[in-house]
Amino acid sequence: MFRRKVKPLSEVLGKVLRDGGLELPLLQKRVVDAWDEIVGPNVEQYTQEKSIRNQTLFVKISNPALRQDLSMMRTQLVKRLNEHVGSFVISEIRIY
Repeated sequence: MFRRKVKPLSEVLGKVLRDGGLELPLLQKRVVDAWDEIVGPNVEQYTQEKSIRNQTLFVKISNPALRQDLSMMRTQLVKRLNEHVGSFVISEIRIY
């Protein structure tokens, strides 16, 4: 009888995603989806658009006062969003 090297499924899937170039888009989608969970329902109702370009999350907020408050919390939001997905995906947030 011979032994095979058995690898965990998460390791195999991770390699398939990396090799196929799908890991980063998947992580970016998870960051965009995590925005509503991280900021809560009160901020979510004023959020209109979310997208990621060049490691920057762009978020459109319709309330000017809330936009200013969130702009002051950008570093904390970046940290929390990256921690939520378990990887360094974004380095900055632009709130407009």
